[in-house]
Amino acid sequence: MKLYYAPGACSQAPHIILHETGLPFEKVRVDLETKRTESGADFLAITPKGAVPLLELDDGALLTENAVILQYIADLAPGWHLIPPYGTMERYRALEWLNYIATELHKGFAPLFHPTGEPREHAMAAIAAKLDYVERQLGIGPFLAGEQFGVADSYLFVVLGWARVFRFDFERWPALKTFRQLVGARPAVRAALHDEGLAP
Repeated sequence: MKLYYAPGACSQAPHIILHETGLPFEKVRVDLETKRTESGADFLAITPKGAVPLLELDDGALLTENAVILQYIADLAPGWHLIPPYGTMERYRALEWLNYIATELHKGFAPLFHPTGEPREHAMAAIAAKLDYVERQLGIGPFLAGEQFGVADSYLFVVLGWARVFRFDFERWPALKTFRQLVGARPAVRAALHDEGLAP
């Protein structure tokens, strides 16, 4: 498989999960400004969406959309229990989290990454309210599903990294602060951050 990624982008979540599972994969770095891969290939010719992550399967099929790619990788390695089994309520809860992170948290950062005239304070207040919700739902944690680390946790970790970039004060969210430290210490996370040039 090939994972097309950009350092620090949401593609970091499947990058983490690929390391977590130990599945063999090739990394292809993409410059999202120029839409070129590290070899100079036209990324838009590979995927007209022009966005990462993109997962190219061994047979040449392409998968896009972070939540889908995360589910796919987890299902390739069921022994790691990164997503609950098909048909269980736990599975739907995991999908609920993936979709919440994608549509509410991830998209909430768009006005900060790509200012459109909306006051920055409004976007930050909206994100903070959603982080309040996640903080309450973490409960005793330490992960979104309780004791078991899963694909939604990798996605939340990435989004919380963006919150740090934009100087959100994590003293407001002690459970999220602990969560980020705990997930950040995982060997798979350290490996992905190293690959992306974001950690030693």
